[in-house]
Amino acid sequence: QIQLVESGGGLVQPGGSLRLSCVASGRILSRNAMAWYRQAPGKERELVALISTGGSTNYADSVKGRFTISRDNAKNTVYLQMNSLKPEDTAVYYCNCRCYPSWTWGQGTQVTVSS
Repeated sequence: QIQLVESGGGLVQPGGSLRLSCVASGRILSRNAMAWYRQAPGKERELVALISTGGSTNYADSVKGRFTISRDNAKNTVYLQMNSLKPEDTAVYYCNCRCYPSWTWGQGTQVTVSS
């Protein structure tokens, strides 16, 4: 059974950067598409970025040009580099494995963008 552990969240000023990491155990990530989601208070969870097994990526319009998802299969890790952060990026960020037969989620890491 796969387990996902996120890290890298924190408090950052507008315009700053953070890099989130998601380390998987119990399963090889290279066999699965991976994604990052986020959920702000009072809002539904939304897809932020997705990376396929072949390395193709997709992004929410709100983060295009600012966020980059990547994977290091040797380390069984997925990253989310976040640049030019805005207050509206404040949320809990969740790592997601598009695993079969069911998706798997991490516990989440808080990102707060505030001056």
